[in-house]
Amino acid sequence: MTVVDKSAQLTRKDRGRHADRFFWALCVSAGFAVLVILALILITMVKQAYPAFSADFFTSSSWIPNDPDGDGPGKPVYGTLAFLYGTLIVSAIAVIVAVPVSIGIALFLTELAPRRIRSAIVTLIDLLAAVPSVVFGLWGILVVAPAVVPVYQWLHDVLGGIPVLGSLFGEPRSSGRTFMTAGLILAIMIVPIITSIAREVFATVPDSDKHAAWALGATRWEMIKGAVLPHSFGGVVGAVILGLGRAMGETIAVALVIGSSVQITANLFESGYALPAIIVDQWGESTGEFTAALIGMGVVLFVITVLVNLVARFVVRRAEIRMRGASA
Repeated sequence: MTVVDKSAQLTRKDRGRHADRFFWALCVSAGFAVLVILALILITMVKQAYPAFSADFFTSSSWIPNDPDGDGPGKPVYGTLAFLYGTLIVSAIAVIVAVPVSIGIALFLTELAPRRIRSAIVTLIDLLAAVPSVVFGLWGILVVAPAVVPVYQWLHDVLGGIPVLGSLFGEPRSSGRTFMTAGLILAIMIVPIITSIAREVFATVPDSDKHAAWALGATRWEMIKGAVLPHSFGGVVGAVILGLGRAMGETIAVALVIGSSVQITANLFESGYALPAIIVDQWGESTGEFTAALIGMGVVLFVITVLVNLVARFVVRRAEIRMRGASA
């Protein structure tokens, strides 16, 4: 090898090192950019919402934004507790309903469905995910809300006399615009998200794990319970968290079917309100401290979403550690 060849080889190696360093710096910069953007969003919103922050803002369920004088007994009150309660209740209903349905559909598609049926169902699920939220909202208020009132009344008649359940399934609103209706509409909206991700996660389970379960004489359900679900736990939790984030941030559909009543009640068949819904409903007429209060609600929603994701990551990490310990 001549001196020229060695020089050319060294030059190529130097170029490769520089390219690696550039690529590493680009990836690190992109990661930090995401954190910076999130921090800027939070800082900007907190700064604009600060005038409305007070003890009542986080602890009061009263919402009296319009006051002609602005002082004395009629001073505006911006309490977010009722809206936070509505957001959490509706999101919880949506997740409780959607998760079993979504996991069942995903398991059917990956373990049971023939190929022709599988492709048709996957296409329908993808189409369902593409439906605009306003369409779900209109369908909910025009079709679902009137249709579920007799069901709510039947549940109230059957369960109304039982402690605890009687509080949850109280006398229903005649309009059908309730916490439960909003939760059901949200459940339908997040089923495609959870199903699609769970299906992809289930498809990554090694065939060797399944065959090992079959070889040990496991039934299909035992194979799913012992091989598929443990291997997919982290991915399924991630899918649920994405669905929960969609449910907590949904605006138009919830605003149309939740009933727009500022109250905290255990009765799921009563009307309520949610953070995104109140923001979009009253933003156009807000000024000054009123606007700051609505921005503050956005801050609360942002923080809750971050906390939910952190808790989910903690749960997934603990589960993975437990699975490694069990396999060892």
